[in-house]
Amino acid sequence: MGPGRGSTYALAAVLDGLMDRYKTHVPDVGAIVAAMVRNGLIARTADIDNDHIAFRTLGVTPLGIASLEKVFLHYGYARRDRYDFPAKKVTAHWYAPPEPSFPRIFISELRVHDLSTEAQAIIRSYTDSVATDPVDALALDSAANVVAFLHAPLWRTPTWADYQRLQQESEFAAWVIFNRYYLNHFTISIHHLPDAWNTLEAFNRFLESNGFTLNDSGGKAKVSGDGKLLQSSTVAAMVDAPFDDERGGSEVHRIPGSYVEFAERRVLDAFAHLPAGEIRREHRREGFEAANADLIFESTNTAQATRRTSAR
Repeated sequence: MGPGRGSTYALAAVLDGLMDRYKTHVPDVGAIVAAMVRNGLIARTADIDNDHIAFRTLGVTPLGIASLEKVFLHYGYARRDRYDFPAKKVTAHWYAPPEPSFPRIFISELRVHDLSTEAQAIIRSYTDSVATDPVDALALDSAANVVAFLHAPLWRTPTWADYQRLQQESEFAAWVIFNRYYLNHFTISIHHLPDAWNTLEAFNRFLESNGFTLNDSGGKAKVSGDGKLLQSSTVAAMVDAPFDDERGGSEVHRIPGSYVEFAERRVLDAFAHLPAGEIRREHRREGFEAANADLIFESTNTAQATRRTSAR
């Protein structure tokens, strides 16, 4: 099948498969949901509206955005705005879903050619093992195959020395060289919550009162220039990760994992007159904001993750 022809049933199965593993490996997800149920914000997990999910990639042929986006274009997603993050040497696109019930998708790509010669060589020593675009050989109509692919190692396990060297230059590079296409985060839509909790300010207070550490880079609430998109996130938990030890064995080190994001999309001025019960997704601020995303990226930075460790 060509782009945009995958069934919504298969897409739902792919997203469920991604979320199942993500929830298992990111304890904050279950803890946040439990706190929301306990305090009456939602009755069950299914009440949560997933604003978007995000992936990180490396910009080397035949990988990067051009490869990974094929999966979601096949299921009817449409590429939208491009974003540039000069300091982080990252480019990104977001993708609109085929139906409003599905989350947006945000895919970022490290511009590997902008890194130092040494960092480029380290990355290519892993990615050069991928000779052809792996998505081209993927049975995209099989949700099980797609889910397995998105959790499969695309290259060998990195060494701790290589991870550390990349981390010195690019936290993004270090995260991806270990995690590959592992889901970076999912995002709870705050504006769908009950009135007492449906602003990011109120929800951030709720999170902190329940012991969650928020990314404070640029402030805990990241606000777009038009004031219509507000975002925050937990900081990634430090997780035990196995690395090759260059002697044929392995060693375990603690590194930042994934995190949870929160978004409040305010109603556009043109629709401010609508009663609350008539407001739909198309009436709210759409897309993303580069300045917000630039700060949210840092949720997996070691400096943020170790703040969480010290706070607890």
